[in-house]
Amino acid sequence: MTKRLPRHLRKIGHVFVDETMQDSPMANRVREKLSGTTQADIPWTVVPSEQDRVEFDEGDTQALYLKEYKGKFLRFCPGTRAYHCCGYRIIHIGENCPMACSYCILQAYFQDRVLKIWANQNDLFTELGNSFGADRKTRYRVGTGEFTDSLALEHLTGYSHNLIEFLEQYDNVVLELKSKVVDLTWMDATSRTDRILPAWSLNAPFINEHEEFDVSSLKERLEAARTCAEAGFKVCLHFDPVIHYPGWKEGYGAIIDMIFDYVKPENIAYMSIGSFRCMPQLNPIIADNFPDTTYIYNEFVPGLDGKARLLRPLRVEQFTFMVDRLRKHGMDKQLYFCMESTEVWNEVFGYAPMDFGGLGKRLMAQAFGE
Repeated sequence: MTKRLPRHLRKIGHVFVDETMQDSPMANRVREKLSGTTQADIPWTVVPSEQDRVEFDEGDTQALYLKEYKGKFLRFCPGTRAYHCCGYRIIHIGENCPMACSYCILQAYFQDRVLKIWANQNDLFTELGNSFGADRKTRYRVGTGEFTDSLALEHLTGYSHNLIEFLEQYDNVVLELKSKVVDLTWMDATSRTDRILPAWSLNAPFINEHEEFDVSSLKERLEAARTCAEAGFKVCLHFDPVIHYPGWKEGYGAIIDMIFDYVKPENIAYMSIGSFRCMPQLNPIIADNFPDTTYIYNEFVPGLDGKARLLRPLRVEQFTFMVDRLRKHGMDKQLYFCMESTEVWNEVFGYAPMDFGGLGKRLMAQAFGE
């Protein structure tokens, strides 16, 4: 019987592959995964090695591009000194996302329908080995969910599975897998439940229903978090972006209460909260791609990083409501703000990162279970 790919991958209608990568393990794996599915016969196009990008515009269809990447795989988070950054490091495995969330900043970076995956994994592992192995006393908290979703293409690529197998030899590295879909096949690759942090983004049910498309439901994400917790993993949860809309208190209150029907506070390594913010060029893109979206017309001001932010009193009101609700469930030190000022930290939490030695230091300790 012909299989169907997961819902969020069914728009893939073309595969491009660098000529240097057409016989790579990654390309062979994708071919194998597509065979026997309703998308088994989609065209493959070999791209000359000197060509840097592909042009693709076939309506609502997406393309997968298995590319030889020649840049740096290990990067610093692109934060700003104007606000407190969590300080994690990015393992760059690809670009763009098959899902469609109205608020996604990737729309401003990648204005095409090409899902890029770096197929030269041996180069990735060489670079990571040189970095992580140079000094085993230096600890790293890393993640792959910055320029793409960590698990969205896992069904086809097995990228996280391979990466986890590679990282088994490095006690000084904790890997966070941040996603809006459920794919737990990576669990077979590790014996170290203390070095992998499965993570899911959450939002209010209204936002999940009206602003997130082709994603797993909130219930499915929390069920996956429970499965991981029961297997011995600490999980991470992220409320980013928190959106101001009519009925937000009821919505965010409901999802916060729902979390603890599935996991306990001690199962959670940390949880971020961040208000919707965007570069000036993102708003017209959102308006064009999602004409029914209205939250972009809220009261925003330019932030110190050049991004538009919800007025501080409105942000603080939302943050205070959510933090108070989470504290009633037993959460406290696991909570942090993504890219907020010292003043907002003090106003909501009653302390700021410098009071406990810095946000990066705290999260590193929590990631390593200290």
